[in-house]
Amino acid sequence: MTNEHTEYSGEVDVPVEAIQAVDPNVVAAHGASFWTRTARLDAELDGEHKEYFLKTSYGDRGRSMMSGEFCSMSTIYAATPDFVPRPIAWGTYATIPDVHFLLCDFREMTDDLPDLKSFPVKLAELHRKGTSPDGKYGFSVTTYHGNTPLNHGWSDTWEEYFTRTTRVLFLLEREAQGPNAEIDALIEPFFEKVVPRLLRPLETGGRKIKPSLIHGDLWHGNATTDADTNLPIIFDAASFYAHNEYDLGVWRATWNKIGKPYMVRYHKHFPISPPEADHDDRNALYATLISGMRELVEKFPDGLKGWEEA
Repeated sequence: MTNEHTEYSGEVDVPVEAIQAVDPNVVAAHGASFWTRTARLDAELDGEHKEYFLKTSYGDRGRSMMSGEFCSMSTIYAATPDFVPRPIAWGTYATIPDVHFLLCDFREMTDDLPDLKSFPVKLAELHRKGTSPDGKYGFSVTTYHGNTPLNHGWSDTWEEYFTRTTRVLFLLEREAQGPNAEIDALIEPFFEKVVPRLLRPLETGGRKIKPSLIHGDLWHGNATTDADTNLPIIFDAASFYAHNEYDLGVWRATWNKIGKPYMVRYHKHFPISPPEADHDDRNALYATLISGMRELVEKFPDGLKGWEEA
């Protein structure tokens, strides 16, 4: 590990003026974010009190972040409008041209985890209703996992999309942290053996999956309960069209408070993709921790060939 600052690490210093530029009488600091500044805006519109949520970010990367999140939230809103705050606009400050913003309706949220019964139902609804317009995997704009860009592009198969984009993520990690002999030794068997073994059967042998719109970063910090409606709500999306089970990969992490009970409930409303016997290993693949990569490489040394001969 290294603390060396790279293009994809460290805090982005968003100028405080990005918030102060708005009338201070209508601004209240709200929430916390490592790479952005956020605020609640209270305004009177035609005699009616309105509350908005403002997020700002800095520089070229900040502009891309705001664009990606707006497109993600807008696409989710079109499929399941009660599942996210309504996105209103994104753009660049006229008075601070290197600062960019995202504006949404403000939704008061609790500190509670989303309901174990209603949240999996709503997520399954998003995955069913949010269908790729041309049947391909990917997304039209760059989105971000934290400060890391995901340049999606489009792919005809899930295996091709996952392989292409995950290779890039490993390269970015290598650039940020430096070479790691263990990871470097695992890369090729991981992509040449494990990925085909676990993903190709989803779309061969008469089996099919459809690209689903996913949130893309669905840990407990991005999902909670609406204080007014008591309905589950998600935010900070980094969406793309994927195998629906990909959204559940982060639920495998021990630190994530949204875990296995939610997954069990989810699959009551969106059945496990066949081959069902591969489900747990696919989930480990989507979690893509280094320890998990090692276990999968050891488990599938023969790749797809071993599965076809079984």
